Amino acid sequence: MAKRLMRMGAFLNVTGHHVASWRHPLTFADEGIRLQSYVDMARTAERAKFDMLFFADTPAVREAKMEALSRSAQYVAAFEPITLCSALAAVTTKIGLTCTASTTYNEPYNIARKFGSLDHLSGGRAGWNIVTTAQSSAGRNFGIENDYTHAERYDRAREFTRIVRDLWDSWDDDAFVRDKESGQFFIPEKLHTLGHKGKWFSVRGPLNLPRPPQGHPVLVQAGSSDDGRDFAAEFADAIFTGHVVLDQARAYYDELKSRALGYGRNPDHVVVMPGLSAVVGRTESEAREKEQLLQSLMHPVVAREILATVLGGVDLSPYPMDGPLPPEEMLPVPPSAAKSGRQNWFDLAKRENLSIRQLALRAAHGRGKSAIVGSAQQVADHMQEWFEKGGADGFNIQPPCQPGSLDEFVELVVPELQKRGLMRSEYEGRTLRDHLGLPRRASRY
Repeated sequence: MAKRLMRMGAFLNVTGHHVASWRHPLTFADEGIRLQSYVDMARTAERAKFDMLFFADTPAVREAKMEALSRSAQYVAAFEPITLCSALAAVTTKIGLTCTASTTYNEPYNIARKFGSLDHLSGGRAGWNIVTTAQSSAGRNFGIENDYTHAERYDRAREFTRIVRDLWDSWDDDAFVRDKESGQFFIPEKLHTLGHKGKWFSVRGPLNLPRPPQGHPVLVQAGSSDDGRDFAAEFADAIFTGHVVLDQARAYYDELKSRALGYGRNPDHVVVMPGLSAVVGRTESEAREKEQLLQSLMHPVVAREILATVLGGVDLSPYPMDGPLPPEEMLPVPPSAAKSGRQNWFDLAKRENLSIRQLALRAAHGRGKSAIVGSAQQVADHMQEWFEKGGADGFNIQPPCQPGSLDEFVELVVPELQKRGLMRSEYEGRTLRDHLGLPRRASRY
């Protein structure tokens, strides 16, 4: 049996995942719209044999207090990610290209066609991160004034995703004979018209694109609510999580694998990858100095706004920054809000007796995901513990600053993981499914 290896994503985000990264002296403030920077980072991650690049997205400028929003590079200046992944497909050969598209503000046919096209353009390296988008600001960009409830968004997403998968099966793999001598381009019997009519969508099909090289591009999901977990168990090939404590990560891991089994799926084909923001140095003290510089660049109002977001979009402005986080019942969230990860932060504040300021700085460091500061050995120790104790199948690495933090991770941590036999030294296949140890999807027909 092949040795179990960590699955690794490089989650690239504007100027970096630390909210003050755009102010760092070694970061270009306009990093989020510099194609060459993304090309360089993609090649760096591919050279290190990462499984995939990952790009998040929201189709709107985030609604936030302007004092905080105007001090942040997040969600105000970044490329549309499918366009970006298509550009990166031309300058890479092996690394997967995964990005976000919402089921709330798209149509299934368009998404099936776009990600099917990306899979062809990249030779089988596409992944779709499925999100249900809760922001009211997004809805108003699409003529939707009344937000969908949390349950409605997931109900819509289930129907949406089933349609997309079925559209990818519009043609059998061998439908296109392209026989110049006989004059036949495809075999009619190998074409399948969907004819879907459901609660949310009516989609006739078929897709005007041959079946993707992977059968289906890899499906990724990141929800941690009960609806999100059930959705992930039914559909997701890879799951990105935001746990900051190993015990909670293990409980989530076990539950997700069990739910996947309940859907008749092989739990080994559901890859759980927590987010991890690592500030790494050649020594722990060097890493601490780097962290202190980053934290010193962060305005406290920005940190508080990020904490408010990871708590579900609450308003923390009435409470003193150096006072305790109010009880959960005093901070209700709107019905449409994303609920993923909220409880983790209430638990952390209570367990460590953190003030709003202290908790906000922790949340802002990794933008709501786990963060670690230390030497390459310390970072590798942390990852190995989560990997071997049942909290992760791998990690979605979130560089605090771009491109420097990714370069440091690849230079310092990757060789340490490879030395321990935890990370590949060469790609075993060409497609993203190959990298993740997932089988090619068979057609429903």
